[in-house]
Amino acid sequence: MNNLQQSAAGRLNQKIFDGLYSRSLVYNTCWEDPAVDRRALNLTPDDSVLVITSAGCNALDYALTGVQRVHAVDANPRQSALLELKLAGVHRLEYEDFFRFFGEGRHDNAQKIYRSALRAGLSPFAREFWDRRINWFCDHNPSTSFYFHGLSGVVARAFRAYLAMRPALRRGVQALLETHNLKEQRDVFDTRVNPYLWSGGLNWVLSQNVTMSMLGVPAAQKHEVERQHEGGVAGFVRESIEYVFRDLPLRSNYFWRLYLRGRYDNECCPEYLKADNFTALKAGLASRIEVHTCTVTEFLRLTNAPITRFVLLDHMDWMSTAQPEALREEWQAILARAASGARIILRSAHRRPAYLDQLRLDGRPLREILKFHDGLAWALQPMDRVHTYAGFHIADVPA
Repeated sequence: MNNLQQSAAGRLNQKIFDGLYSRSLVYNTCWEDPAVDRRALNLTPDDSVLVITSAGCNALDYALTGVQRVHAVDANPRQSALLELKLAGVHRLEYEDFFRFFGEGRHDNAQKIYRSALRAGLSPFAREFWDRRINWFCDHNPSTSFYFHGLSGVVARAFRAYLAMRPALRRGVQALLETHNLKEQRDVFDTRVNPYLWSGGLNWVLSQNVTMSMLGVPAAQKHEVERQHEGGVAGFVRESIEYVFRDLPLRSNYFWRLYLRGRYDNECCPEYLKADNFTALKAGLASRIEVHTCTVTEFLRLTNAPITRFVLLDHMDWMSTAQPEALREEWQAILARAASGARIILRSAHRRPAYLDQLRLDGRPLREILKFHDGLAWALQPMDRVHTYAGFHIADVPA
């Protein structure tokens, strides 16, 4: 493929991603480990946190630490709508009903509870969105749930269909979920899952831009993975899955268990879904979360309050290719609004993304402006229960 063809393909792939992103709920749960974030951020009651909303799980998690304020910012209003629904549930539901919605992903009375208790607590956009989709929580098929809806949910549902076509693999996955320790888990994975998991068809599906777009991974980020991993995207995914299921305890890994089972349980779930934490959120901590539907730059230009902690996920990967000037403007806004000594964490498809070295502000490289803690980031990276990012980065604004 020549440069002209590559450029045209890149534009087409970006249009596909933009089209899916602009019309869909992409993430039905957060795919970043807040336990790692907490260790990196050292949150205190004086902190004001900016986090990309995604599915809102981690905004709720940070609020549980007692920080002063959590600003959940996302340009996709559907992601804001999901966090609004969760906040309405915290304020207006009892724990059992809340867990059935967001733990089990389904409630037999979802429509009635939504109309009587949740709808009034939503913004106009969120109300319109859930008016048409609250049935995601009340599908009469007992094998499905809210977590099989949205773009990432469609991919999870497709994997369940793949398991249905491969009975030996399905039985192996079920046995994996029932293991009690890491040795048993590793043995089951090596003998009953890994030999049946990979196929040419699955590798092909994982390598497609549409598949990655549905998982919230734009083409530019996919290409980063391809450049640094000789096995391409499929090889990187395989390596990540093998690490997760061989080296990390699955019994406490609520991220992967969710998409294998379609629901959380009380013993393995995000912090906001635990009974005592739900009570703390209802008692006032949830009120410290503010939902903003806009870009990070737009939010920072409109607020006067200094931000002490930034959780930027991986969105800068695609901005560095698709919107380089917008990326520069965002970093300018971050540095203008960051409190002295503010800490920034971000993730990337690349262990050392080029934009962190190449971007210059007022003539200075970004890596010279910020103090990066590469050692701490590399020490925390292996603990990440998701393990689908090659890079985790921690940096401080000068005091």
